[in-house]
Amino acid sequence: MTERTVSREQLKQALLERYTLEMYERISNGSAAVAGLGGLGSHIALMLTRAGIGELVLVDFDRVELTNLNRQAYNISHLGQPKTKALEKILREINPYLNVKVRNEYVTEEKIEGMFRDCRILCEAFDKPEEKAMLVNTVLERCPETVVVSGVGMAGCGSANTIETKWKMKRLYLCGDGETELDHETCLMSSRVMVCAAHQANMVLRLLLGEAEP
Repeated sequence: MTERTVSREQLKQALLERYTLEMYERISNGSAAVAGLGGLGSHIALMLTRAGIGELVLVDFDRVELTNLNRQAYNISHLGQPKTKALEKILREINPYLNVKVRNEYVTEEKIEGMFRDCRILCEAFDKPEEKAMLVNTVLERCPETVVVSGVGMAGCGSANTIETKWKMKRLYLCGDGETELDHETCLMSSRVMVCAAHQANMVLRLLLGEAEP
C-alpha cells in the first residue's frame, strides 16, 4: 500500500481504531500554528500530524543545515531547503490530506498580529529567549483569542523528569524545566528537546479536546 492508494476515509478509520468518534472529530477539525521549525517546532508538527490534526500553519524563515540534523525532524535530503517546505513534504508523507499553510518569513513584532490573530492555538518554538518573549508577549497583548503553548528550558542532558507543562495564565502554557537554556557550555540533545516538544504537542491536543488543565 502506498501513499497514493490510501484514501482519506482509510486514514480516518485507522484513527478511529484508537480514538472515539468525538475525539477524532475534535482533532481532525482542529488547527494550530507552529512558529519556529527547529528541534521543538518540527517535532511538534510531526506529532500533531500523526495525531490527525486537520490544519497546521508553519512559520519559519530558515533553511535546513547539517547542524540541525542532531535534533530536528529533517534528514540529509532536505539540506539547503526552506524548513517550511521541507517539513511540509515530511508531513504530507504521513497525511497527504493535511491542510498545511506555510509562511516562509521572519517574524517581527509588527507582523505578529496579522500572522496569528486568527489562530486559536500557537506553539512558540523559537531558539532565542528574547525572541520567545517578544512573540509570547505580543500575541497575548494583541491576539485576544489565541492560546500560546511555549517551550522554555529544554537544553542540556539533565533529567527529562524536570520537564513539565505549567498553566501560567488563562492563555499561556509553559513547557520545559523553565531554566535550562542554550549557552556556550550547554548542549542540545535530541531526546530532551523532543520530550519538551511532546509536552507542547500534548497540550495542543488537550486544548482541542476541551481540556484546559495540563
